[in-house]
Amino acid sequence: MALDRDSFNRQSLGPSLNANVKEARVLMVGAGGIGCELLKNLVLTGFGEVHIVDLDTIDLSNLNRQFLFRHEHIKKSKALVAKEAAHRFNPNVTIVAHHANIKDARFNVEWFRGFKLVFNALDNLEARRHVNRMCLAADVPLIESGTTGFNGQVQVIKKGVTACYDCTAKEAPKSFPVCTIRSTPSQPIHCIVWGKSYLLNEIFGTSEDQSVFDHSADRDNAEEIAELQKESEALRKIRASAGTEQFSQMLFDKVFNADVTRLLSMKEMWKHRKPPQPLKYEDLLAQSLVAAAAKDAVVGDDQKVWSLEENLVVFNDSLDRLSKRVLELRKQHGANSPQSTITFDKDDQDTLDFVTASANIRSHLFGIDRKSRFDIKQMAGNIIPAIATTNAIVAGLCVLEAFKVLRGEFDKAQEVYLTPFANQRLLAPDRPCAPNPDCPVCGNYQSSIYVDLERATLNDFVEDFVRLQLGYGDREFAVNSEAGLLYDPGETDNLEKKLSELGVIQDSFVTIVDEEDEDTFVNVVLNVQGQQSPADKPIKGIGPDKAPSIPRKPKKEPVLESNGVVQTNGKRVADAETPATNMKRPRAGDSGEPQAKKAKTVTAANDDDVLIVEDDAGTGAIIIDDD
Repeated sequence: MALDRDSFNRQSLGPSLNANVKEARVLMVGAGGIGCELLKNLVLTGFGEVHIVDLDTIDLSNLNRQFLFRHEHIKKSKALVAKEAAHRFNPNVTIVAHHANIKDARFNVEWFRGFKLVFNALDNLEARRHVNRMCLAADVPLIESGTTGFNGQVQVIKKGVTACYDCTAKEAPKSFPVCTIRSTPSQPIHCIVWGKSYLLNEIFGTSEDQSVFDHSADRDNAEEIAELQKESEALRKIRASAGTEQFSQMLFDKVFNADVTRLLSMKEMWKHRKPPQPLKYEDLLAQSLVAAAAKDAVVGDDQKVWSLEENLVVFNDSLDRLSKRVLELRKQHGANSPQSTITFDKDDQDTLDFVTASANIRSHLFGIDRKSRFDIKQMAGNIIPAIATTNAIVAGLCVLEAFKVLRGEFDKAQEVYLTPFANQRLLAPDRPCAPNPDCPVCGNYQSSIYVDLERATLNDFVEDFVRLQLGYGDREFAVNSEAGLLYDPGETDNLEKKLSELGVIQDSFVTIVDEEDEDTFVNVVLNVQGQQSPADKPIKGIGPDKAPSIPRKPKKEPVLESNGVVQTNGKRVADAETPATNMKRPRAGDSGEPQAKKAKTVTAANDDDVLIVEDDAGTGAIIIDDD
């Protein structure tokens, strides 16, 4: 008698685990190299319902390792094609595909709570951190995986039980001297970083963001830094003209003509360097008529190194696309909301085109070789070639660890490392690490609150919810949102404002920082949910009415310094770092640390309340996340 598919699974897994697998509703984020292998495994194992989220479309370069895709699928959605291809392996499994960004507002904490288990199959550091944070907030187990060439890793993340993705510091991206990037580039990567981390951020992202630029030599270039800060102010004015007919020319004339002309005025800078050559927009535009007529062919060619004229065509076209997107985001979320910004993603065609064209035009100015969009995608995205076999092994390990999660056997879960060139065996399993008490993400107390956004004020939140419902009483504390500082004992101007006026909206996060020196609460991170029905109180916690038991921050061992050597508990250590969880506001008279951003409302000429963010530090630094 022939056995059906489920009979084989039941024999292999046992009746109990097989039943859990069939009932499991799981989420897989990413349908690339690991994702294709993992989806195949999930479907063949018989997981009852699998949701896939991926923003990317299929590229020719994917076909050597993402086996669910064929040549006819190029330019189609990875998530949608993967669903159709994998469904043929097991028609009994429900597969739901989302061609979208996992950071979209619809994929909120409540949505994550609907899954038994989440799998990360991503190659993007920022997205990994986002899913890690959402799973912790929703208290849903996460299986994190990744590969780098022949090496791979699988990690089980469970809130309060194992270390999360951010418990250990990730390797810092390579940094570049800010003046090299902004004034004296000499390599294609300098121009790419300029386009990705500076220009794109100034026009569509978070202005003056910083991380990849090395400011160690800034004190020797104070005059130049001052000039660069003036440039940023001018770019902010151009940013406001997004969507107008003059937008492209205004930006081009600023960064490829006026800024370059200013650099040429610094004669000392070019004594031993070849000076850049500024460009005029009207002249180049007149030369670009032929390239403009073939715009679709130009934009569709990844491998070709575009001419200067073709780069202008792509520059204008990508600006038009990005302008429409950012205006729509501003309409939905408000001009000052963090959700109204666009950041670089190597798989986002619009941002990749803008960075490619901007970098290549800048390269031309400085006599640097231009690169194809394919090459710039590799360099800007820090892409390391993937190996199909590595992806397959890691995907199999993900499913094996998933069985332990479904059984609730987190004590048996393992972090598994694939290290083919190490002296040990191919697979090196290890016990999962305990949560890091100083982790800025899982070291917090996380919960959700119901908020009537039509009537809840900051005072309701501070006095009724934090002091009474959470049990803070007379403690000193600060309240931060994604827009900045809302409240602390010295910042009370916003108390009568509605939370919605201060940028606190559905699915946003609010952080409470205890500022007591003794018996200090860990930071409390609250996910905001709109109230489903009217209630007596405009703000209410999810769960029992009694005050929750918020953990305390662990006491630090005293750090002694003797003859320049830092000692902790009698042991010599290399250095003493300030914990990343220390979000306390600097007090008056403290050392010159940057003050926290303050979020407040101001009244514009039309009497509408406008959210602004004050950055008292005014550091004017730039950051890039090389993922």
